[in-house]
Amino acid sequence: MQIYMVGGAVRDKLLGRPVNDHDWVVVGATPEQMLALGYLPVGRDFPVFLHPDTREEYALARTERKSGRGYRGFVVESSPDVTLEEDLARRDLTINAIAVSAEPSSATGHFDPYGGERDLHDRVLRHVTDSFREDPVRILRVARFAARFTAFTVAPETMQLMREMVAHGEADHLVAERVWQELARGLMEEQPSRMFEVLRACGALAVVLPEVDRLWGVPQRAEYHPEVDTGVHLMMVLDMAARLQAPLAVRFACLTHDLGKGTTPTDMLPRHIGHEQRSAKLLKSLCERLRVPTECREIADVVAREHGNIHRSGELGAAALVRLIERCDGIRKPARFDEILLACECDARGRLGFDEAPYPQRLRLREALAAVQSVATSVIAARAAQAGVTGQKVGEMIHAARVQAVAAWPGLAPLPGA
Repeated sequence: MQIYMVGGAVRDKLLGRPVNDHDWVVVGATPEQMLALGYLPVGRDFPVFLHPDTREEYALARTERKSGRGYRGFVVESSPDVTLEEDLARRDLTINAIAVSAEPSSATGHFDPYGGERDLHDRVLRHVTDSFREDPVRILRVARFAARFTAFTVAPETMQLMREMVAHGEADHLVAERVWQELARGLMEEQPSRMFEVLRACGALAVVLPEVDRLWGVPQRAEYHPEVDTGVHLMMVLDMAARLQAPLAVRFACLTHDLGKGTTPTDMLPRHIGHEQRSAKLLKSLCERLRVPTECREIADVVAREHGNIHRSGELGAAALVRLIERCDGIRKPARFDEILLACECDARGRLGFDEAPYPQRLRLREALAAVQSVATSVIAARAAQAGVTGQKVGEMIHAARVQAVAAWPGLAPLPGA
């Protein structure tokens, strides 16, 4: 039995990046031997065990044989005869196919049969073998790694291989759960725009996110969007979200806030009247297809529908501000409301020449919400009950009190330039 550290832990250690999790491969062992040593079996599709003390994953060396289309179309074979080189050959990228012996006295050092260390040095994302084409999830992973390792480029032969996979229909068989998993992870990387650039370059974006792919080449009014192209603007918004360390739900809202601009009639361009409603409709379909979590879905829906109104909120009076806050459900969910405002700030600053611009609308709406929250609704409801007022009338009384509170708020004056 020989044990090796493999994958991301080795890669990140060589890059000088933090290592949080370790993956291990065991060569020359049987499941029975692992159980006898106290390892706990957890693998469903192939033999994986948890170390009895560290609880880190130890997988028996294995090979994979293509048996059908898509992510699940594999037959996994594991036996004591599978070599380390054979196990590494099934991995996606050379930088993830480096192994280090777990034995401190080992003289082998790094086991690198596919040139991973060279590609780390040259900053290249390169596939290990032609078997890369057998798993379409690897297209998403390469794109995600491009967003994480921003100095790396995709090797030309790997990009060509991904284009061929898309052309042959492999990307059509990606399952929703894996698309969302990789998309969510890519959105949280250092430069999310690079993920979409890679997916677009190989043609996969048109397959997995056609609503996003169609935004490139769609013009916007230059006085509001000096970058003009809607797809370029979207990438700037995503990178601004990363710069502001926004959570996943905000980044997803940034990705989907302008989907409706891709369906604007050509005779209306470069104006996009009503794109907010079209965005919300397209978003609903996208979320159902990818089974997007509820939190991400809800915030993205509000941002899609209301981002224009939030941008223009500096010119709104008390009544309109209260209606906007109520539509955003800001009174019941103030923390979520702040995330909605953060997404709108990313949108406003994700424009050519606006990356350092202030976004006073966010602070103004925060303070307006505080004024709304100062209204003692329970007192109003109690007084209404004493007067025999019930139902919708009580809600109208509370709404009127909130408008009055915002009208009395010192910060109500319109923002400069609004």
